[in-house]
Amino acid sequence: MRNGRDLLSGKRKYLFGLILLFFGCAVCAAFSKDGNDDFNIARREILLRKIGHELLLQSGDSTSRVLPVEKIAENEYQIRFENEITFQPDSLMLTIRRLLAKNPLANDYIVNVLNCGNASVAYGYAISQNKKDDIIACIGRKQPRACYMINIKFKSAGISTAKNRYLLGSLPFLAFVGFIFFKSVRPRRASTKGSGTNIFTLGSVLFDAQERQLTINKKNIDLTGTETRLLLIFASSPNETIERSRLQKEIWEDEGVIVGRSLDMFISKLRKKLEGDPDTKIVVIRGKGYKLEIDS
Repeated sequence: MRNGRDLLSGKRKYLFGLILLFFGCAVCAAFSKDGNDDFNIARREILLRKIGHELLLQSGDSTSRVLPVEKIAENEYQIRFENEITFQPDSLMLTIRRLLAKNPLANDYIVNVLNCGNASVAYGYAISQNKKDDIIACIGRKQPRACYMINIKFKSAGISTAKNRYLLGSLPFLAFVGFIFFKSVRPRRASTKGSGTNIFTLGSVLFDAQERQLTINKKNIDLTGTETRLLLIFASSPNETIERSRLQKEIWEDEGVIVGRSLDMFISKLRKKLEGDPDTKIVVIRGKGYKLEIDS
């Protein structure tokens, strides 16, 4: 029985280590994903400058500069030009889509071409990962040469949500492993084995009430009828104080005679028979009764 308990203890440590290992992996993966997001954001900003470069070339300008890309809000950027440009809406849309397709965090975005003087919208459209939600207008209408700014706003789900989904996705597995772990380590103070039987596990002691027998360290110890009835009461309520009057009533009242010292005598006999397992013992609760203590 002690070997079985040692095996259970080893199993507890193994499962606990497994939980810690998986949790550590989840945290490391989350931070790693943060690093990937930072890289993708930096890559996105370079692609925005390349968008400006190609739009200048399409406008017939190969010498003027694309001004520094400005981040004007969270997930919103502005591309500005040194000189006036002209553009075809369909070419502008295809260029931006082609280049942003290289960035995994740029699946959903809104493009607005603004007039520099009053920030009015000269042209705009929206692209979604779900193509049915795309909003594209005025294809084929060439815009006059003027000072334009291009604002591109990205949907904010790409950065933090990717990490959150990863961590949240791991929660069901963690909950399952935790359930298995706590189920296995929950103290089995006194349990019955089999349906309709009277077999109890008390620490490393196996108590078979039907056979009136204890098994401790592979050694069988016989019990008398009274000892069996007495231990059965304790086994049904381990680690709980049983009043002396209750024990006397349930054991001897049916026999019509209650002998005060008989209870103490049988408690003493049971203690002696349980000595093989130091973690399972009957203790006196002064002024109240007795308790079967089972240490985990």
